[in-house]
Amino acid sequence: MRPLRYSINVTLDGCCDHRAIPADEELHRHAVENLSRADALLFGRVTYEMMESAWRPPAPTGARPDWTEPFARTINAAKKYVVSSTLEQVDWNAELVRADLGEAVQRLKEESGKGLFVGGVKLPLALTELGLIDEYEFVVHPRLAGHGPTLFAGLSKYVDLLLVSRLEFGSGAMAMRYEPRR
Repeated sequence: MRPLRYSINVTLDGCCDHRAIPADEELHRHAVENLSRADALLFGRVTYEMMESAWRPPAPTGARPDWTEPFARTINAAKKYVVSSTLEQVDWNAELVRADLGEAVQRLKEESGKGLFVGGVKLPLALTELGLIDEYEFVVHPRLAGHGPTLFAGLSKYVDLLLVSRLEFGSGAMAMRYEPRR
């Protein structure tokens, strides 16, 4: 069974708006390492469209720093599953997931492989409610944003987590990995 892992960048005051997060080379290297631990990515419509617009080739010359290219190559090559009831079709090595979310994700997890990786805000909330996420990683940045969106708004129950690892970056950001306490 493949584990479902979630990772998100967040500021100290809980903002997970990607525009509020300072991205650097070390953070991108870490993201490539995370993606290499998965056979496929699971996105909601918003995250899929955001990632596709940012990373799908070709990038205009000078549009992003050279050190982002390993991440761009990795995410472009990855198999993607997109949970959406509004999109009619997807490409970029992607497949739509329209069935019951819990059943569809459970089937994906039951396939053999290294794992699945989910990002975003709304889809991880739904997957947490269903008890389907096996590992949470919060990359907490030493910044106060003063706005949202925030994580897990509306979660119906507490989810207790056990810290399994942590990694400090040169920027002062800290990646903390947790597993749900069962």
